[in-house]
Amino acid sequence: MRSWSTPAEYLVWGAHCCPCPCPSGHTSDPMAAPLEMYCWKGDWGLPSVDTDCLTVLAYAKFAGAPLKVYKITNPWRSPTGVLPALKTAEKSIGSLSKPSNIIIHLRKQKYNADYDLSAKEGADTLAFVSLLEEKLLPALIYTQWVDSKNYVDVTRRWYAENIPFPLNFLLPNRIHTQQLERLRLVRGDPTLEPGEQLEKELYHDALECMTLLSQRLGSHKFFFGDSPSSLDAYVFGHLAPLLKIKLPNGKLQQHLNSLDNLRQYCTNILLLYFPSEGKEPPSRKVSVHPEGSDFDSEPHKRRNQILSVLFALGSMLGYAILTGIVSIQQVQAQPALAEPHHVDERGEEDEEE
Repeated sequence: MRSWSTPAEYLVWGAHCCPCPCPSGHTSDPMAAPLEMYCWKGDWGLPSVDTDCLTVLAYAKFAGAPLKVYKITNPWRSPTGVLPALKTAEKSIGSLSKPSNIIIHLRKQKYNADYDLSAKEGADTLAFVSLLEEKLLPALIYTQWVDSKNYVDVTRRWYAENIPFPLNFLLPNRIHTQQLERLRLVRGDPTLEPGEQLEKELYHDALECMTLLSQRLGSHKFFFGDSPSSLDAYVFGHLAPLLKIKLPNGKLQQHLNSLDNLRQYCTNILLLYFPSEGKEPPSRKVSVHPEGSDFDSEPHKRRNQILSVLFALGSMLGYAILTGIVSIQQVQAQPALAEPHHVDERGEEDEEE
């Protein structure tokens, strides 16, 4: 049996080793329970506002995987504490969060969007996925999470408005820090700091990447003909937020809009595979309700709000005690004055549905 050195290698070669007897690349047990997917909810006409979530949602649609999707705004409610997350039925695997690992698992379940690709097309998939991660992803992180105007006016504002109180005071800044660390990791520079020169380099690479994608797509419906593949899922996941989310500093958006075939490509995928999401909402203020989720529905909404508050307060208090910000001292009364008090200590459990 061949061993896969990296998830990316499996994305290419594993696609042709998947034991799928049917031409479409996937078979399923009609009695099998659907897999559970947790992802950020959508807005701006997108099924999700997050690139990784869009990638796995698109791949699942392309491969015909029967997912039960929970669109939420509190990553702590997912099985892994981050989004996206795929909850599997296998105890040895548990839950998965990395998009490449989720796609690998779906392939093992015989939901394979790359079954019909040739060896050359598989190699092209690997090359272009690497190109996206090295050239386009860093610029996407920068334009959404590092550019001060875009971050303050759009990104942080959206997460602060949609994440439940009081986590909306904590999580946006935490995600901002995580995205900056991710940018440093992708660029291979742990001391990387935002600046005009960095922005110039990132945007130059991103514009070049989008131009190459446009040339490769040409007049085709998808990158390898009339059927979508994993490459289409990755490209859509990276380009759709850039196309739909209106940013004050929109250098990348302007270039994407100038590439007519890529712009139409993203629009067509939204209309074909996410028809209920593909149209612009009539107003930015209109709330988007999660699909397939009962986390924030009545009559549980008030209970979940109270639990979220208690959980957040407990977490902050625990952190303060562990770090020494708050200390607890036990004081015993003098025997001649009063009897010592007996304190009944109870453990506290918070359970979330």
